[in-house]
Parts: sequence; structure tokens; C-alpha cells
Amino acid sequence: MTKNRWKMLIFEQMDALGIRDPAYDSVVESLSAILEQRDRTFKEFRNSGGQSAVEYTNKAGATNLSKNPLLVLWDDLNKSALAYWRELGLTPSSYRKLTGDALQKEKPSGLAAALQSLER
Repeated sequence: MTKNRWKMLIFEQMDALGIRDPAYDSVVESLSAILEQRDRTFKEFRNSGGQSAVEYTNKAGATNLSKNPLLVLWDDLNKSALAYWRELGLTPSSYRKLTGDALQKEKPSGLAAALQSLER
């Protein structure tokens, strides 16, 4: 996905959670760039055969197996993206810390909402 599509998706998620603020725009910009690079890296990994280990010949001429650098980069980009998602409150636990509320799975019906209001 492109950077702009990621940015729009992130903004939609933030709007849905009620946590969008213009102060976060630069963070969303960085996260969307990371996600675009992550997607390109994964596509390159798949197009190169998708091998998790590749042969590597060192300076001495010995050939060994090592982790595919594309897979390592993809994993690093995922970890970076997760850190940004947490900072924005886009994971369940970070949302709860940011707002003090748990995510609402669905809104209660009229009777259930009335009963809930009596409990408060």
C-alpha cells in the first residue's frame, strides 16, 4: 500500500476511536512511511523466493547460512511500526492507557443502555 493510503487508513482508525488530533500528524506521517517501506520490503522478500535463510560467503571464502536480510529488515520495520501504533493509542492496551476506556465492541441496545446508565 502507498504512504498516502496508509495515512488515510490510520486517520480513519483514529477518527473511529475518537483520538485524532492534529498534533499527531507528523507521527502519522512517519508511521505511514514506515508501513510503505515495510510493504515494499515484504514484496521484495517474496519476489526473491521468500527464503528465511540465505547462503552467505564471508571474506575468507566460507559459505554459511544466515538470516535473509530482507526478512530481518521487514521484522525491524514491523517493530518500529508497532512502537508508533502504541504511541498513537492504536493498540487495545495503549488505547486503554491513553483514554482510560476499554474498546467498545458494540453499542448496547436501548434497554441495555438504560440499565447500564442506572449502574453508574
